[in-house]
Amino acid sequence: MTDQGDVPANEKDTAKTGFARMTGAFRRNREERGEERRARRHAQEEADARESAEVAKEAAAEARESAESFALRLVNQFERLREERQEQLAAPVPDRAPTAVTRANVPYGVEVAAQWGWRFIVIVAAGFLIVRALGYLSIVVVPVLVALLIAALVSPVVNGLARIGMRRSVSALFVVLGVLVAIIAMLSFAGTQVANGFSNLAGQTVKALDEIRDWLIHGPFNASENQVDTWFNTVQTTVEDWAAAYASNPFSRVSEVGGVALDVFAGLFIVLFSTYFFCAEGERIWGWLVRLAPRAARSRMDSSGRVAWVSLTQFTRATVIVAAVDAVGIMIVAAALQVPFVAAIGVLVFLSSFVPLVGATVAGAVAVLVALVSQGPLTALLMLGGVILVQQLEAHGLQPFLLGRWVRVHPLGVILAVATGIVLGGVAGALVAVPLVAALNAVATHLTASQATAQPSPPATSPAPPSAPPPSADGPTSPPPSSPGTGSL
Repeated sequence: MTDQGDVPANEKDTAKTGFARMTGAFRRNREERGEERRARRHAQEEADARESAEVAKEAAAEARESAESFALRLVNQFERLREERQEQLAAPVPDRAPTAVTRANVPYGVEVAAQWGWRFIVIVAAGFLIVRALGYLSIVVVPVLVALLIAALVSPVVNGLARIGMRRSVSALFVVLGVLVAIIAMLSFAGTQVANGFSNLAGQTVKALDEIRDWLIHGPFNASENQVDTWFNTVQTTVEDWAAAYASNPFSRVSEVGGVALDVFAGLFIVLFSTYFFCAEGERIWGWLVRLAPRAARSRMDSSGRVAWVSLTQFTRATVIVAAVDAVGIMIVAAALQVPFVAAIGVLVFLSSFVPLVGATVAGAVAVLVALVSQGPLTALLMLGGVILVQQLEAHGLQPFLLGRWVRVHPLGVILAVATGIVLGGVAGALVAVPLVAALNAVATHLTASQATAQPSPPATSPAPPSAPPPSADGPTSPPPSSPGTGSL
């Protein structure tokens, strides 16, 4: 029997075997970790070696490039020195060909003038194309511009009716119909007066021609009867030839008259509808146009358009006042001299005065001609004096006060604008030239002022009290002045 305190032999063997297995597992684990560390160290060494090789390769490439660049510069320098030496040793050539002019040889003033020149050519070409396109579409453009002027004139009335509670569309319709009725009434009254007095005027014309003939013979010209008869025969022959030329092909004349009548009807239709929509939905139309511009330019475009609308409204208001004064003054002179067609002359002067400086002169010449035919040379001279007096009072008193205060366009600018408008667009161009110049002048002044206020002021040398921050360059800090037709356009 064995002692109970002794461990059996098989249990000892089992313990030794388990310990040996555990020891072997620890050894294998330590060896595996050592192999992993050696593998990582080897991989790191290989990566470092590759990086060092790449760095060495880049350094070698840079050194090679530097050496090549240095060698190339050295060779070029030796070549230049050799060429300069050969040029110094060579005999001078008496006649040398002119060298090509480079940009460095062009004077600065010539270069700046050339840059401005081609830009000016591009601007003129673009303006020419725009004018040609507008001329091609004159049957649409001219009525729209006339409607814009009428809308600028009647927009305060539309705004007043809208403020008292009437819908804007209804008030615009009433105003447009009122303007149409007023124009038709004026033309009908003048036409009726002309038709009623035409027969008397024909008899007075023959009598006036005889008086003119006697005045040319016995007056200061002291012309002979043969000379006067020759002049009258020449005028009569010219008129007869003109009438025969127009009567030679009546069908073509009828077609021309029909085409003109169709154009007038279409233009009147466009004027009426454009005026109505400008008065009723001008704000929506202008908002749509502003949204077509780039986002950065919308603020300035909106403020510039509203300033132009204020200038256009003030111009039309001043022009109506000036035209009414001219018409009333010339009508008073014609009535005092008992010249026929007083109302027709007044209507003609009022409508023609919308072309500044030129229209009233032409209408006054018509009034003088009527006085000459109906009353004789003395009455015509008195009528001419009255027309000149009215126009001088208007030109030197009323017009500078109104146009200079509201529109701020110099008289020379008005004359040049009217002349340019007549050359480019005839009567329609003369009608819209001055309003266009007034609007452009107002926009240019507004943009210049906004840019001047947007620039930061120079730093002061002495401490100054704090001021408000400068306005943004994207547009004016405050909204533009409200137009009399704020809801129109």
